[in-house]
Amino acid sequence: MRHLPVKSDPRLLVGLDTSDDAGVFQVNADTALIQTLDFFTPIIDSPFDFGRIAAANALSDIYAMGGTAITAMNIVCFPADDLPEDVLRQTLTGGLAVIHEAGAVLVGGHSVDDREFKYGLSVTGLVHPDQIWTNSHAQTGDRIILTKPIGTGILATAVKGKLADPETTRQLVDITCELNKAAADAAMAFKPHACTDVTGFGLAGHLLEMARASGKTLRLEMGAVPFISAAVEFGRMGLFPAGAYANKKFFDHSIVMAEGIDPILADLLFDPQTSGGLLFSLPEPGASDLAAAMQDQGLSAAIIGEVTGDDDCGALQLMP
Repeated sequence: MRHLPVKSDPRLLVGLDTSDDAGVFQVNADTALIQTLDFFTPIIDSPFDFGRIAAANALSDIYAMGGTAITAMNIVCFPADDLPEDVLRQTLTGGLAVIHEAGAVLVGGHSVDDREFKYGLSVTGLVHPDQIWTNSHAQTGDRIILTKPIGTGILATAVKGKLADPETTRQLVDITCELNKAAADAAMAFKPHACTDVTGFGLAGHLLEMARASGKTLRLEMGAVPFISAAVEFGRMGLFPAGAYANKKFFDHSIVMAEGIDPILADLLFDPQTSGGLLFSLPEPGASDLAAAMQDQGLSAAIIGEVTGDDDCGALQLMP
């Protein structure tokens, strides 16, 4: 993208510069549009659940920017000659259920005939220009909150490999179908300094994006990270998806790891997450109060680290 002659505009409040979760364009003094899209191939056998997961994943970017989702459009690549039409119908029905759960409206979409099935959404949201969350304003002394457990990429790999039992499959569906709306709503009153969601770059990658965009060093307490127990077991079997190795290769040079850290847990930090949780950076005592409020709502929220100082290039330290 850096080679494209992208036009600048003073109304573009969030663009390409900080690798944020969505673009934000100011409409007037009180309103800005949030725009995002995401789609991918099925990670689960159930078309209905795949639709729900894909929709929740796309909507997550709106919540990561502090916004409210208003409209959605379907993105469909479907092998019409290879799969029955009912698969598509169930997928779109699942996606629509989550769109409605978010309080948004489906306004259309686009489909193409493709050899590989893919589904997702283009989503538009609203936010006040003075209340936008980005990944670039973490402050020294802030605590870092994560709102969902880590390991969905490994679970999806186990499901595809027919190694996951029904309970593990259901756990994957429950985590990935959970909207980040409740977490974002709870955080509104605490005015976080920075926010992003955890998706394809894994927990380590998205923490590093926040560190780089903010010019800070982040310290991650490994013992505080909520890992999915089944994902740890599959990780010890070597069942990491290819994306985890790509993430590790790309980000590893910016990470300092203390001695005594379980290498499997360290590798899990690079596991690509589908519809992962939100990462918040905010000061104490608000961070502890917010984590407690989220836990009271049944969310798997935990304080997993802190912002420790300045670093122009951004860095991540892993502690036991």
